[in-house]
Amino acid sequence: MPSACDSLIDDIEDMVSSSDPTPHERQSARKSIIPRSRRKKEYILLFIFSLIPGTQKIWMKTWGCSHNNSDGEYMAGQLAASGYKMTDDPTEADVWLLNSCTVKNPAEDHFRNSIKKATEQQKKVVVAGCVPQAQPRMEYLKGLSIIGVQQIDRVVEVVDEAVKGHSVRLLGQKKDGGRRLGGARLDLPKIRKNPLIEIISINTGCLNACTYCKTKHARGDLASYPIEELVERARQSFQEGVCEIWLTSEDTGAYGRDIGTDLPKLLWRLVEEIPEGAMLRLGMTNPPYILEHLEEMAKILNHPRVYAFLHVPVQSASDSVLMDMKREYCIDDFKRVVDFLKQRVPGVTIATDIICGFPGETDEDFQETVDLVKCYRFPSLFINQFYPRPGTPAAKMEQVAAHVVSVDKNTTCKKSRKHRHPVAAYTSICGERQHVLVTEESFDGQYYVAHNKFYEQVLVPKRVEFKGKMIEVDIYEAGKHFLKGQPVEHSKPFTPSIAAPLQKGEVSGLMQLSLCILFLAKL
Repeated sequence: MPSACDSLIDDIEDMVSSSDPTPHERQSARKSIIPRSRRKKEYILLFIFSLIPGTQKIWMKTWGCSHNNSDGEYMAGQLAASGYKMTDDPTEADVWLLNSCTVKNPAEDHFRNSIKKATEQQKKVVVAGCVPQAQPRMEYLKGLSIIGVQQIDRVVEVVDEAVKGHSVRLLGQKKDGGRRLGGARLDLPKIRKNPLIEIISINTGCLNACTYCKTKHARGDLASYPIEELVERARQSFQEGVCEIWLTSEDTGAYGRDIGTDLPKLLWRLVEEIPEGAMLRLGMTNPPYILEHLEEMAKILNHPRVYAFLHVPVQSASDSVLMDMKREYCIDDFKRVVDFLKQRVPGVTIATDIICGFPGETDEDFQETVDLVKCYRFPSLFINQFYPRPGTPAAKMEQVAAHVVSVDKNTTCKKSRKHRHPVAAYTSICGERQHVLVTEESFDGQYYVAHNKFYEQVLVPKRVEFKGKMIEVDIYEAGKHFLKGQPVEHSKPFTPSIAAPLQKGEVSGLMQLSLCILFLAKL
């Protein structure tokens, strides 16, 4: 039976009446039609897309020590693994991640100025590092998202919320059964600034309570990573083409005292993992915590895969000043460390630090420090003007007049640099044949930078086949801070890496993550 529709329309053509416009008339009429604008809708979609976490570009700036740099590498790796794009151009970034240092006033000034600059450019800002950890209530940090120094494994969460316009602050301490942990896991993804160098934080915090130190307020008391976790991190690094490892912390010498072990035990385990031709560099250690390990430390520094280099800060040669600093040693202790290592590790490089103008420092105190520099001629000498950091005991002490520190003492101390390891000592090395490990490019881009056994900087020709290799060179020139080496003819570069290094900007740890996912998928 035909439907009602069928009774009305027998053919599609019946839908068009004689009074309807023809196709030609319709086409002519279109010319006067103005299309509806869709820009608003497109803008809204673009705006919504810009708020989806993981789609933004992030610029990160890190100030301070190698521990801070390691934290920065971990944060960059996690963000990149989560989909964010890390960029070297702050102007094109949507988010600025600022990783701060609280050791000196100038470092915090740069950090504060960067926050202001980001705000002026309407960038999202996330802050990390020691400054916000130690002083989260500072006025210029108001309303900003903060990642605590032990919370870097949650950086993606914080950045996600910052992108949405929310303020998040994670400042807690990581604990296990009431015991404070060293910090975030060591197997997190990271982007190494230099794919050939792995920086491993072996502990966080320290045992000292130096009266001038603000870092203690941020990093807290000593908390060490277990030896097995550190060995596994080193093993993973070598599987990713790393050829040099730096150990870092606020005080590497104090390692293990909170978990019933010590630094030499860790070092001997790490040495077992280092491939032939790769090298290990020790970080800063304060005199009190190395005194009881001098014999073992000398043996370790003599090992062919460990640089004969140690950073032992003295700060002052005056016992009176050291006592006011609460450094927990006297100048004779420091001399004992240096003398012992110089005797047992021929050619060892001892680096040290000096603070000029500590409160109460007299001219006699200062002269003792200058005399120490003249006596030992430290190859590497870091001179720092005293800055009273807020909240430290030293900030409340009677200060040395600013003009005395900046003009008299600081200038005199800097002049004392001429008493460092003299150029003549480097000149005596000319003609020597040495093995050096090539790890980076010089600032001027003209050479590759290598280091010999004593961690002295050796400039070598910029040949791509040398990068990441141990090569043999003849030293032919000595400068104030460097040596130059000519590759020995017919000597082949030795490859210490057990795998090809990652590309610059490539995320570490993803290979292990992929294998883990594959394994779970098969279960």
